[in-house]
Amino acid sequence: MIDFGKKPLFLAPLAGFSDLPLRSVVKEFGCDVTISEMISANALAYDSAKSIKMIQKASNETPYIVQIAGNDLENVKKAVEILNSIDGIDGIDLNCGCPVPKVVRQESGSALLKNLDLLKRVLQTIKNTSNKRLTTAKIRLGFDSKIHVDVAKACEEAGVDYVAVHGRTRAGGYTANVDYDAIGQIKETVKIPVVANGDINAKNANDVLAQTKADALMIGRASIGNPWIFLEIKHGKSVDNDTKKRIIIAHFQAMIAHYGTHGLNIFRKHLHQYSKGMDGAAVFRDEINRINDEDKFFDKISSFF
Repeated sequence: MIDFGKKPLFLAPLAGFSDLPLRSVVKEFGCDVTISEMISANALAYDSAKSIKMIQKASNETPYIVQIAGNDLENVKKAVEILNSIDGIDGIDLNCGCPVPKVVRQESGSALLKNLDLLKRVLQTIKNTSNKRLTTAKIRLGFDSKIHVDVAKACEEAGVDYVAVHGRTRAGGYTANVDYDAIGQIKETVKIPVVANGDINAKNANDVLAQTKADALMIGRASIGNPWIFLEIKHGKSVDNDTKKRIIIAHFQAMIAHYGTHGLNIFRKHLHQYSKGMDGAAVFRDEINRINDEDKFFDKISSFF
């Protein structure tokens, strides 16, 4: 399902960004594995229409993994049973790393790092209930302090097929230095594949692989406004402006196909990122914020980029 011998590239689950349109575009332009945005197991268990829509996948998304977050074993089981009835999902990932306070308050995400016994039981519930090929986990190095080897071993003992490691603790948020050596220590300890994550970009990707000996890389925030990063990592060079424009237009068209005209509103935040640092970006953003016609919106994108 995933050829770790080729050091595949994953798109990390990114709330508000890694929706179906973006995943379909990065999949077309160099990404090997896509993962849904984080979905609450509780919401899914109660048949949330929004959650079901978030699970939808593009035709080119294989392998495709759905990430859930939760700690209530009964609701996790119900959520997995719902996923079992949906074709096209290749794996279920448990989020054990989200640092957002509202998730932590629910004892989910990175809060599971404080209770490794519960973490194992949640993963085992997924593993024992799921009819999908893969059960996986995305972790951090710990909650307040680094217990990364213990966390990774707990995931391995629970039967996961690979573990993705964000090289910070929950306390480290997104600003602390990423500890790639800690990811390397996990790789030395467990027998399952290890996916390195955290501040990885086109310039340091090969160095991270060399330092961690990881089996794959997961790209997160570096892909926002820069989805061609997957091509750059694979080919070892920057992509030209024509390729960037082609990707931006493909992204826009995918947004409209998925969301309809509402996609114009959502795509504005992407255009703000795409245009960052370019001449005339401020004027472009002001103009794009005022356009509500799909054809005029497209023309403005085409002329600016």
